[in-house]
Amino acid sequence: MTGPALSGGTVLTALAATLLLAACGPAQHTGSADPAPVRAAGAPALLPVPKGKGSSTPDDFNGDGHRDLVLGDLVKEQAHADDPGIGIVYGSERGLVPGARQLIAPDRQGAATDGQLPALFDAEATCDLDKDGFTDLVVSTDPPYDGQGRPPVPLQILFGSPTGLAGRAVHLTVPPAARVGNDWPDQPVCGDFDGDGAQDLVLHATGGHLTYLRGPFTRKGTPRRAGAPLRSPGEVPTGPAADVDRDGYDDLIVRTAQGTGPSAVVLGGPAGPTRTGAVLPSGIDVALGSFGRGKALDAAVGAMGGTSLRYDLPTAAQGSLASPGSVLDAADFDGNGLSELVSSGSRLRVFQGRTTGPSTTATVTVEPPATGTTRVVAVGDFDGDGRADLAVRTYRSETKDTVAVFPGTKKGLVSAEPAVTFSTSAFLSR
Repeated sequence: MTGPALSGGTVLTALAATLLLAACGPAQHTGSADPAPVRAAGAPALLPVPKGKGSSTPDDFNGDGHRDLVLGDLVKEQAHADDPGIGIVYGSERGLVPGARQLIAPDRQGAATDGQLPALFDAEATCDLDKDGFTDLVVSTDPPYDGQGRPPVPLQILFGSPTGLAGRAVHLTVPPAARVGNDWPDQPVCGDFDGDGAQDLVLHATGGHLTYLRGPFTRKGTPRRAGAPLRSPGEVPTGPAADVDRDGYDDLIVRTAQGTGPSAVVLGGPAGPTRTGAVLPSGIDVALGSFGRGKALDAAVGAMGGTSLRYDLPTAAQGSLASPGSVLDAADFDGNGLSELVSSGSRLRVFQGRTTGPSTTATVTVEPPATGTTRVVAVGDFDGDGRADLAVRTYRSETKDTVAVFPGTKKGLVSAEPAVTFSTSAFLSR
């Protein structure tokens, strides 16, 4: 779910690397798989992607000033069929337009490795890497590897353009000197960590190190500069990045290991993300937001027993919240500059933002328009009204799902009816 830091109290979510795909898709399956092929005849009529001229809007692949939606998990034509790819729904001044959609498939947009095209694309990060005003998409792939020595770089870049994500991907170049050990260089996080106005990438490395690639990047996928790996309190970078202490440098969350475990805020600076800030408690997920107790951003750490709060990063005064969900997102749904906390588990609940922190009494339960396993796909301002909206996907089976977008309002996320609904089966009709 994912981009660069936003202004005006808009919240940024830092999801654990192992749950990044779960936010776009199911954590568990409910119901039996439907053996019948999907019929996409009811899909919205396919519309051309609006042409843009470039913008600074996050997740704006066609540069028209309107945020787009990345769907990293789509239904299939038949149960157990191959993954069809990544879906993009383009935005407009009225919000997302399901007809203006694009299927990103590895057989059509992938770059070959040793003559072999990738079999899968997984959406990893979004940012404007080449600084041309069009958001780019970083995807992970499955390059051939015999298990001997250092594995190849699995990451590729799809560049944005006036017509959206166009052309074939290019391999991300990671110089050998920027790697350490024989781990896969993956789990990219975008951010301007050195404060020069260009987006950089931080990647997983081995043994308490991070690979740091300074932007901007060329259209061949080469960073402006890449030095030796940076020492870090962990080796699992988690995005999206945010300038938590308002010093002009993006910062990120780094986990000590995959899955549940402690994490730390790693602070950016002229040399990149080199300074360890607050150490956060063990948890499954971390969300960054303006929860109301200071000028800096705050952190919410979700665990099975509740949510731990750390206010005013990086100093991190402590707090807690009784929350039934361990998967967290945060966004300003009413536009007042304070963040609401979204907790998804057995229920999808929104804890309204207050100057004293997320409220335990002023809550909203979001009821999706379909039954099944519901997860947050993205939070962001899709209709351009200055308030974040909530996009969720309800998984019913391998061939059935519903995506719904609930709009933010002056009163917060109170609408019982979503502004947009569609099924990702629409991407099966090319």
